[in-house]
Amino acid sequence: MLNAIKAIDQVVTGDYAIYHGDACELIRAVPDNSIPYGIHSPPFEGLYRFTNSPRDISNNDGAAFWEHYQFLIGELLRVTAPGRLHSVHVMQLPALKQREGFIGIRDFRGDVVRAYQAAGWIFHSEVCIWKDPVVQQQRTKSLRLLHKQLCKDSSMSGQGLADYVVTFRKPGDNETAIAGGLEHYAGDALDVSPAAWEKQADAMRAAGREPWPYRTWVSIMVWQRYASPVWTDISQSRTLQYRSARDEKDEQHISPLQLDVIERCIQLWSLPGEAVLTPFMGIGSEVWVALEQQRRAVGFELKSSYWHQAVRNTQQLDDRLMAALLGVAA
Repeated sequence: MLNAIKAIDQVVTGDYAIYHGDACELIRAVPDNSIPYGIHSPPFEGLYRFTNSPRDISNNDGAAFWEHYQFLIGELLRVTAPGRLHSVHVMQLPALKQREGFIGIRDFRGDVVRAYQAAGWIFHSEVCIWKDPVVQQQRTKSLRLLHKQLCKDSSMSGQGLADYVVTFRKPGDNETAIAGGLEHYAGDALDVSPAAWEKQADAMRAAGREPWPYRTWVSIMVWQRYASPVWTDISQSRTLQYRSARDEKDEQHISPLQLDVIERCIQLWSLPGEAVLTPFMGIGSEVWVALEQQRRAVGFELKSSYWHQAVRNTQQLDDRLMAALLGVAA
């Protein structure tokens, strides 16, 4: 799947290749124009520290962070097939009194967009993902979300921070059309069961209209959800197991990207059998979804505890898929 590669450790099968090491080094082994689609959540500049490694991009702030990340953005452009896409999960970041000298918001989403455009990517699309402000306040203890702050002085009150998926296209013509409808729905607000279709089909027949075939109806209903610029129907709790990935003195914020988000992106912008690349694999969420959706996967992860959890998560999925193929209980 890759050229000669130097990794700390690796697990390579016919369906996936996951490597323990520095993404900025590992990606050099990926051939030019070989990746149909990629998706990742980068370290959020200056917000968290993941390891003590000097190779860890999260240990850099300001210009140093962007120098390292810009290198990787350029490499992602090199390895992506012409006309194909790469998606990035981002959020706006809090501006802190002790860091910026004021309390407010840093435009990290905009910084990421500008960095990709500067590297030669085309800004293809974006979607805003709704986040529960009550859960966010409980997790972050943000002053701006407290009701008592609203009552005391609302000049310091503000909305919660949403997630975004910003997607970029490599210039050039796509040689392999991503053709076909959407066959299933990832989310928590839409019923696309045969029973739901029968109910709507009966109503259409009663009105003198011919109903869509079931598969066409599913694709149209799902696309209407996915085409929305704001996704309010993501299951916030549908994530991979991560607690055993914590180190003894690990950060308290570990919150893997929701599987619904990854699944939608992979459904929209890749084909079964194609490779999906994630340079910041974490505990393996993108790899897990790619495999579940009958794609292949390539992932890089620097942090040892995360990489080992990604291996466990991926192998458990492997066992489940094999059991389903053989028609036995996993």
